[in-house]
Amino acid sequence: MNNHSIEELFPVVDEDGNTISTAPRHICHDGQSKLLHPVVHLHILNDTGELFLQKRAMTKDLLPGKWDTSVGGHLAPGETVEEALAREAEEEIGLNNPGCRFVKKYIWESPSERELVYSFIAVTNKLPVVNRNEIDEGKFWTFKEIEYNIGKGIFTPNFEYEFKILQTSVIRNKL
Repeated sequence: MNNHSIEELFPVVDEDGNTISTAPRHICHDGQSKLLHPVVHLHILNDTGELFLQKRAMTKDLLPGKWDTSVGGHLAPGETVEEALAREAEEEIGLNNPGCRFVKKYIWESPSERELVYSFIAVTNKLPVVNRNEIDEGKFWTFKEIEYNIGKGIFTPNFEYEFKILQTSVIRNKL
């Protein structure tokens, strides 16, 4: 049996999010195909305005050991954005129905992949419980701590990009 025989399949979508096919994870992340595939991101804030971040597991194929959004994951074929968001929040940090609000949909391209990102935010005082099979650790950060560490190589590039969106369009204007 080879490494790809039980590999996860991702939906491949157009820029509007309509599924056009499926492809294995390794093809979507190979740095060459740039097949657009959908992901969900959830940013968890507590009532004091701190943002929960996860440290990506060292076993991840992309950006292991980097701090990232509270929750992040790929949609499965046939799964809605809302279903994926609920599944990932439960799997990664043990939160059920944290009252998510949509922030933005955008395309993120890195040297390894191209994603259609559906970004959400939730404010909750439920303490996230880190699933060590999914992520190495998690903690709340102040905005000042995040701002101080931007550009120092400890966060994923996608998180740094999305943090700017959160600062300008959501956190300072709507919460």
